[in-house]
Amino acid sequence: MDAEGKALSSLHGLVLAGGDSLRMGEDKALLDAGGEPQLQATLRLLQKHARPCFVSLRAGQRSEPLRSGMRQIIDGLEGVGPAAGLLAARAAYPQAAWLVVACDLPLLNDAALEALIRARDGRHAAIGYRSGHDDLPEPLCTLWEPAALGRLEQQVRAGRNGLRDTLLQVDMLLLPTPPDAVLDNANTPQERERLMRRMEPASGKR
Repeated sequence: MDAEGKALSSLHGLVLAGGDSLRMGEDKALLDAGGEPQLQATLRLLQKHARPCFVSLRAGQRSEPLRSGMRQIIDGLEGVGPAAGLLAARAAYPQAAWLVVACDLPLLNDAALEALIRARDGRHAAIGYRSGHDDLPEPLCTLWEPAALGRLEQQVRAGRNGLRDTLLQVDMLLLPTPPDAVLDNANTPQERERLMRRMEPASGKR
């Protein structure tokens, strides 16, 4: 319930796993994360906080062995980056809110997702974190309400595909940057090596 006693939109989960992984040189979703593929670990974590949960991907990835066994939402647009995944999710379930995370956040934990959900009050179009790198909204671990997704759709139609651009235009609740590099992603082998060195002590916090 929101602050006025109205029911909040049902909360679905979405793992963004449709990227090309060009800088990594191999599919980031399939990289090992504590004994299982990173995508599988992320989906398992997300399923504890939102249901149903889906994997966002491009049409050419739907038969990849790991992704083929997961509930999928296929991008309907090309050339718009992660916005394609969010808009495909909105098209499939237009009344839902979405807890959206990228598949390359190896230190993401329960506490970070729980804080986003606890902050829902029906008054904000999105809830997310300040990036520890530039103090702007971190769009790839964010709770998107239907209103924010509607705004994103308008932005994409106007040729503006950046998720941050949309979040800066809606009523967004920004939470402080979580500790322990929880939102750091790994786009290159060097970034991944750095984060993997932190995974062992962080693994008990999931």
